[in-house]
Amino acid sequence: MTIFSKIITGEIPSYKIAENEKFFAFLDIFPLREGHVLVVPKKEIDRFFDLPDDYLGEMLVFAKPIAKAIEKAFDCDRCGITVIGLEVPHAHMHLIPISSSNDLNFTQSKMKASDEELRKVQKKILEKLTS
Repeated sequence: MTIFSKIITGEIPSYKIAENEKFFAFLDIFPLREGHVLVVPKKEIDRFFDLPDDYLGEMLVFAKPIAKAIEKAFDCDRCGITVIGLEVPHAHMHLIPISSSNDLNFTQSKMKASDEELRKVQKKILEKLTS
């Protein structure tokens, strides 16, 4: 069972942003930028393009309102999206508020956010998600 599956089942706590029957979105606890959200399928499949075809389209539709909320909640030009999938063997996409392509550079140091900071980020996104 991957760490993402443990987050989905609640075995490991997370800063949940959204959930439906197929997908789960939560804050990355080591974000590249404030507002960095991970979107994962509940089905545990390692490689993104090994997901069933219906999941690929539905995952983007699930992520769309979250991306729009991120754009409203943070000072950025847009919400960037990337799929890397090397650290956790569970398909996932990153939604990150960006103002330049370098904001999606995963070779740079990640932020160390406190529990309080992560709760504030969660609240900002959730407020924009429901408005």
